[in-house]
Amino acid sequence: MLVAAAVCPSPPLLVPAVAAGAAPELDAARAACADALGVLAAARPERLIVVGPAERDRRGEHPSGAAGSFRGFGVDLDVVLGAGTATATERAGTGEGPRRELPASLAVAAWLLERAHWAAAPVSGLGVGEPLDTERCLRTGRELAARAGRVALLVMGDASACRSLKAPGYLDERAAGFDEEVARALRTADVAALTALDVELAYALKAAGRAPWQVLAGAAEGAGLGGELLYEDAPYGVGYLVAAWS
Repeated sequence: MLVAAAVCPSPPLLVPAVAAGAAPELDAARAACADALGVLAAARPERLIVVGPAERDRRGEHPSGAAGSFRGFGVDLDVVLGAGTATATERAGTGEGPRRELPASLAVAAWLLERAHWAAAPVSGLGVGEPLDTERCLRTGRELAARAGRVALLVMGDASACRSLKAPGYLDERAAGFDEEVARALRTADVAALTALDVELAYALKAAGRAPWQVLAGAAEGAGLGGELLYEDAPYGVGYLVAAWS
């Protein structure tokens, strides 16, 4: 059963070493993410599952001890998912060959967890593809929530990338309204509103968080959680949201 969830943005710029001189610009977002992780820890979960968008070759499950890297962003920095909770066996692998590297969104989550010294529960990850349809997202969420008596989710993903002329997706007048609706849904833990997000519009607005948010919606069905929005902004023309459900 889902007992808590944290929603965080997934840009590698959250990692100060990647952002370099621009790092202070996201200090407030980092602080909000830390607060959201505190809500997860306070819920005393038996298991934490990180859900985030992933490229085709990195979709699927990533066990505790899976490694990620920011070398693709010009920084010699490696992270390990669940670094404080993985057993030696998990870190060594299962003998089934090399593991897939974490997608960028899960690598950012691993960095956030390491920064918070997470040790409250074992951690695993799930990379979901952007095209995943709503019903499959909901079904996946229900399955995740059933994995333990007390499950927490760390849900990574950004809102629209079309909030300004310099945004990655250029300016789209629909972007602000889309982001406002997502922010309202996260603030009020509105499962129905997340379920109803327009998949085609989210894709057009380059909202990478749509599928992970709908996985959250499936996991939260019937859980009776309340929400709090901890951060909302659109630096660089991309919507970043931080929320906590408990």
